[in-house]
Amino acid sequence: MGVVILLVMAAGVAAMLTRRLPTAFALVVLGVVIAFVAGAPLTGENSVLDTVVQGGAPMLAATMIAILLGSWLGKLLDETGIAGTLVRKIVEFGGDRPVVVALGVLAVSTLVGTVTGSAPAAMLAGIIGIPAMIAVGIPKVTAAGTILMGIAAGMPFELPIWQFFSTALELPVDTVRGFMMKLFPFALAAAVLFVLIETRRRGVEHSWSLRSASAKPASRRKELGDAPWYALLTPLVPLILALGFEVAILPSMLAGVLYALVTTTRPRDMNKRLLRTLYGAFEVAAAPIVLFIAIGILLAAVKLPGAVESLEPLVKAVSPQNPVLFVLVFTLLVPLCLYRGPLNVYGLGAGIAGVLIAAGIYPAVAVLGLATSYNQVFGVADPTSTQTVWSAQYAGVTPQRVMLRTLPYVWAVALGGFCVTAASYL
Repeated sequence: MGVVILLVMAAGVAAMLTRRLPTAFALVVLGVVIAFVAGAPLTGENSVLDTVVQGGAPMLAATMIAILLGSWLGKLLDETGIAGTLVRKIVEFGGDRPVVVALGVLAVSTLVGTVTGSAPAAMLAGIIGIPAMIAVGIPKVTAAGTILMGIAAGMPFELPIWQFFSTALELPVDTVRGFMMKLFPFALAAAVLFVLIETRRRGVEHSWSLRSASAKPASRRKELGDAPWYALLTPLVPLILALGFEVAILPSMLAGVLYALVTTTRPRDMNKRLLRTLYGAFEVAAAPIVLFIAIGILLAAVKLPGAVESLEPLVKAVSPQNPVLFVLVFTLLVPLCLYRGPLNVYGLGAGIAGVLIAAGIYPAVAVLGLATSYNQVFGVADPTSTQTVWSAQYAGVTPQRVMLRTLPYVWAVALGGFCVTAASYL
């Protein structure tokens, strides 16, 4: 039975890779089919309809709300001019020094990456940052990669991601936060090294192909002006509350929303801006929320007793227990998280993580180390991820070129995460 489930999973990966089915739909189909194969009844206890569909769909509800709040805060950073002001100030400070400009944009991207992820984060930092970098001679691929590496450096502090891993892996938020703090130095070092090495290795290219793309930021600059200096602290507010005062994730993010509103908006305009940005946030958050509903259904399916009993001997046979082998094997498997592959945590990888925990193959915190390390790779180098596609296209290059340039750096980040996991939890 376990072999049949693995074949079903392989068919699901093929459907996602060939784009015969959207990822969310494929995961729902996988969850339902796995449940039937595992011998689950249609209704009742440990059933397809009641346990997998009814119970699985809202499993990640807290993560969905966190994603919505992050999107709301991202909309406010955009509409109030906070993100644009941060980038412009950095570019003005850097002047015509390419490395300084790139490091500055990297810092802003990191800050934005702590608030929200995916394409919205890339847009907040990249709409002004990418043309500015290209204007001072930074190659287009390096400019796109700088935005992505910055977002990935901020990812360990992204509160919705904490919530996702906490709920999906059934771990306390404190545990997730603790590992993310260990992963952050690797992500930051890789991002800085990317900028320093790639800007020097590729040299300066004085080319300009984004005049039309830069027109919109210029017009918005006239419309919005610079945000007040104290409003620029907005991305730090949720982090200070969550890290410094251990406030829960959702209240911390709501505090960030309110701080952005109060520091940039006149009282008479607050109501309209709140509603407008909230409705815009629903549009941004719709796709990831649907994906998290599907992931919940898949997680509920692979945790069914029949699925665990069928998969446990197979998964155990191929899962290395020796710490050195653990690091070597999972480092070699890094490419499997690209192109929506089987180790992509926002796809079948979530199901595999659930199996590893439910079957007792690895401690949940070790699976956290695997999943978060792979996520650092996916968030930067996967040519199918929305932030990679947007950044590459906006810079005028292909996502595949960005993947080839950034993959060695994020591969090293994953290696660092695996080493920490093996040393700490195996």
